[in-house]
Amino acid sequence: MRSEKNWLWGWASNWGAESTVSVVDRSPVLSFASRPAAFGAEINDPILGYVIPLSSFTVPCPSNTSLLSSNTGCPSLCISGPHKPDPSETWIALVQRGGCEFVKKVREAQRLGARAVVVGGENPDITGYPDTLVNMFSPEDASDIKIPSTYIKYSDYFHLSSLIAASNTSHSGLRTLSLLITAEYSAWEWYSPIITFIIILLLPSLLTFITLLIHRVRAARAAQRDRAPEDVVHNLPWRVWTGSGWEKHEPTEDPYAPAAEGSADGKPPSVIGESAETPASEPVASSEPDPDPSTSQPTLPAEPLAWFDTQVECAICLSEFEKGDKVRVLPCHHIFHLAEVDEWLIQRKKLCPVCKADVTQPLVDAVNTLPADAERPSTAASPYNATERTPLLSEER
Repeated sequence: MRSEKNWLWGWASNWGAESTVSVVDRSPVLSFASRPAAFGAEINDPILGYVIPLSSFTVPCPSNTSLLSSNTGCPSLCISGPHKPDPSETWIALVQRGGCEFVKKVREAQRLGARAVVVGGENPDITGYPDTLVNMFSPEDASDIKIPSTYIKYSDYFHLSSLIAASNTSHSGLRTLSLLITAEYSAWEWYSPIITFIIILLLPSLLTFITLLIHRVRAARAAQRDRAPEDVVHNLPWRVWTGSGWEKHEPTEDPYAPAAEGSADGKPPSVIGESAETPASEPVASSEPDPDPSTSQPTLPAEPLAWFDTQVECAICLSEFEKGDKVRVLPCHHIFHLAEVDEWLIQRKKLCPVCKADVTQPLVDAVNTLPADAERPSTAASPYNATERTPLLSEER
């Protein structure tokens, strides 16, 4: 038995159950789709019996002053007339929806001796509701209901009532038909409460996971925008400390390749700080036109700033440069160990660890990023004359 104290659970478990009401003394057999109630006994085995409308042998008792339709089955009902169903026979009560709760109709039919109850729908032209199957449940305790019940549509109820009225078969002096009620319980009937419970239990966790996933994706995209592209970093110049000066290398050279004794033309690489054919104060002339600043990669001036040679240690690892160390020169002319600054720019930030200058922007553009109220150097138009006293560049907004 299913108690109506747990009517919601019963309604959920009954969602997948369907039954069939068949008139078996007609050829061919006439069947109507139905839906078992969420209270009372389950239809485990087929139920065969005589179907009898309660209005054919009962009337509202004198104490029942409600104006009800003739076959609502609402209590209290009293026997009317000389005929009534034989209590030793299996008979099925037929009632119509309306007037009172489903459980009260079934309880009254059980009191009168019915083996099962078929409840028909109301006329949709009167109620305005669609003519469909519904789930019968009770908001009160129905543990006293011992018989099963099922619901059929109004059109099927009207058809079945017409067949009974025109039937030549009688039982205990009452017109009737032989009715067979069978039920099929799908697997969903047993799984649906478990699945519903799991969904309710996991839904908050799922929503939290989706929220965190969206946050992580957005954070990853924001972090990607804060990093420098690999091709930009690898195109920055790099140098090697020889112990007495800086050995210059072009960005196109592989800094991880074995060191060569000389360049391709047999001349040693130029070294900053040592004597060379080209004076350090003269920039190398170039016949190529100036590139468009908006499309060019960050470039360094022809010669380093005055304080370039004073850098003796890496600001990332705080270790002094030793002979053979490879360093990367940023557009702001700060230098760091090559592997360390490459990892910083590509994996962390595209800003110089010292002055916060954006390595993806030309140095000439960095001057324009100073705050409006900041003290600008007198040679702001020429960043090549910057010194260690030049105000630090602010992070680009």
